[in-house]
Amino acid sequence: MSDTVPEPTAGDETAETEAGTDREPAAPAPLNVPRTPTGNAEVDAQLERLGDADHLTTDGHVEVYEDVHRGLRDTLTALDVRPGPPAPSPSSPSPSYGQHRS
Repeated sequence: MSDTVPEPTAGDETAETEAGTDREPAAPAPLNVPRTPTGNAEVDAQLERLGDADHLTTDGHVEVYEDVHRGLRDTLTALDVRPGPPAPSPSSPSPSYGQHRS
């Protein structure tokens, strides 16, 4: 048994392909990853945007992923900005405080 690799012969296309000398890059193909709706329109729109990467070569995926990440981050940040119920004042005691002391 030998650890050496045999030299390819002139008509041996398999050896050339395995060595990677004449390979063409694979064409973009959809990954068909299911995207389950979340019920939040803003988040769902960002998840659908991920489908744009299906038609790009892998070096184009980064731009789509960064765009989606930015959109999701903006959506989460907007949750902090929305007004909610007023927070209880830390200096005022709760209404039941001291009423039922024994």
